[in-house]
Amino acid sequence: MLAEGFTWSVRVYYEDTDAAGIVYHANYLRFMERARTEWLRALGFEQDALAREHGVVFVITASTLRFVRAARFNAELLVETSLEALRGASIAFRQDVTDLNGQTYCSASNVVGCVAVDTLKPRRIPAPMMRKFQGGE
Repeated sequence: MLAEGFTWSVRVYYEDTDAAGIVYHANYLRFMERARTEWLRALGFEQDALAREHGVVFVITASTLRFVRAARFNAELLVETSLEALRGASIAFRQDVTDLNGQTYCSASNVVGCVAVDTLKPRRIPAPMMRKFQGGE
């Protein structure tokens, strides 16, 4: 069993929008990145500590997005994050950006790879993280 999903709230600021007041498409990726970071934090993992103590960082290796509707300035959105697959050196996430009523704005499948800080070559995800990701302690 994989770790439970995680939901993170984000407010759309003016800086997130284009001239029409609509969320600029690339900012959905920023929202998703922040949600994955907050998910790790909620599990007890800080990315700077992972780099320092385990010598690893996580990088996006693949991303597939589907834009459903336009979010606008000042909207309160939720970024729902769940694990789709867990491998030795990578994690596949399903991420959906919705509003408080459950309307979807953007959906994505994002894959992150675990790599060595110094060489950026694939490394196994540290054992304590794997245990948490698999729903254990």
